[in-house]
Amino acid sequence: MRPAPVKAVFFDVDFTLIYPGPTFQGAGYQRFCVRYGIDVDPSRFSEAVLSAAAILGEQHDHTYDPDIFVRYTRRIIEGMGGSGEQLGPCAKEIYTEWAACQHFFLYDDVTPALRELAARGVQVGLISNSHRCLASFQQHFELHGLIAVALSSSEHGYLKPHPSIFESALKLLGVAAAEAVMVGDSLSHDIEGARRVGMRGILVRRSPDAAQAGVPGVPVIHDLSELPALL
Repeated sequence: MRPAPVKAVFFDVDFTLIYPGPTFQGAGYQRFCVRYGIDVDPSRFSEAVLSAAAILGEQHDHTYDPDIFVRYTRRIIEGMGGSGEQLGPCAKEIYTEWAACQHFFLYDDVTPALRELAARGVQVGLISNSHRCLASFQQHFELHGLIAVALSSSEHGYLKPHPSIFESALKLLGVAAAEAVMVGDSLSHDIEGARRVGMRGILVRRSPDAAQAGVPGVPVIHDLSELPALL
């Protein structure tokens, strides 16, 4: 049976459409920490991020809780060697600043891909597991007119992969799950969550060296220029 024509494409935001600049790399974390009198080793940042990742999976009912992200950030600081009473306030400031668009860059392939979708008459939506204001996001990156709806987990109350955030986004656009595609960098949050409600999924691996997911029915792309051919 042939799949239904694609009427809508939803995108994850962080690490799918945008990526963090120096503020959220090792040296940037060190600058935050210095203000709180915390000594860290920026060379340990990448290892600390990998070690802290398990915290993001602890919210089993997928309700949005800022404390999860603050604890995740705190664990990164600890993994870089940080300690002391100021860990909590420092982690909270970093979490707060994550919402500021000026710390991020738009991938070069995003605007051309969104314009191509618009030219095809495909509606575009955003579904983000963040506390970033998505209206500000669109304004900062000059995406007005290219995005029909935007839904953040902090606004909705649930994180991806909870089905309700996908169902709410579909309802906002007035499309059926079978007519929609979810594009994101997380197999568990973006792709598997969307597929559970009947959407199709396309996984973005921004690094050419990243291993492909190998999940049946889930195409893997490295650039959004590859997207239109899959719709």
